[in-house]
Amino acid sequence: MTTSAPGSAPVYPHAPLSFRVPAVIAVLAVVIALVISGLVGHIAFGLWFALGAALIFGNAFLVRGTVSAITAEENPRKKPLVFNTAVRLGIITVFALVIAFFFRPEGLGVMFGLAVCQVILVLATVLPVMKGLRNQS
Repeated sequence: MTTSAPGSAPVYPHAPLSFRVPAVIAVLAVVIALVISGLVGHIAFGLWFALGAALIFGNAFLVRGTVSAITAEENPRKKPLVFNTAVRLGIITVFALVIAFFFRPEGLGVMFGLAVCQVILVLATVLPVMKGLRNQS
């Protein structure tokens, strides 16, 4: 990481805020999951996978809105963001676990959808930032 001047604040590369590329990749993952689950006779797994993907992107949109609202305040505080995030992730996790339990084995698709699409979102954010950091050095 480089800085603009000694003692100044670090300069970080811009993190992408668009969900376009990760959404396209996630849709492809959902289509692949639906095709494979349909071929093996468990189409419900693919449908639950799609629900998991939708939950992750819904959470990402809510996170972006929450962060925007909190950072727009004159004195932003971490506590409301942490609480909001913990409650939201708790609700999503409980919802996914209930589906996985009551609709097993196909219900596990929701957990796989959550996991795969979370990895897609994280990589879509981290890789451009890492590339920017590498270019700064």
